[in-house]
Amino acid sequence: MKLKPLGDRVVVKPTPQEEVTKSGIILPDTADKEKKAEGAVVAIGTGEKISKLGLKVGDKVVYSQYGGSEFEIGKQEYKILSEDDLLAVLES
Repeated sequence: MKLKPLGDRVVVKPTPQEEVTKSGIILPDTADKEKKAEGAVVAIGTGEKISKLGLKVGDKVVYSQYGGSEFEIGKQEYKILSEDDLLAVLES
C-alpha cells in the first residue's frame, strides 16, 4: 500500500520506544511512558508550505507530541502531521 498525504501534510513512522531504561530497568506495557516525538518521514504532500521546508523521504524529524493523527497499516504505526506540527529536522 502506498501512502500519499494531501496538501501540507507528511506521513511519519515514529521511532520505536525503548522498553529498557539506561540503568537496565525493564518497563512493562502498563507503565505510563511518554511517547517520543520523533520519527522518519515516509511520504510528503504536495502543498506549497510543506514544499518550502525542503523535506525528503527518510529525513528524521521532531514533531509536536500531541499533534497529528495516528493510524496503523498492518502492525506498523504511522502519524499524519500537518506542516505546523513539525518542529525540527534532526541532522547528523
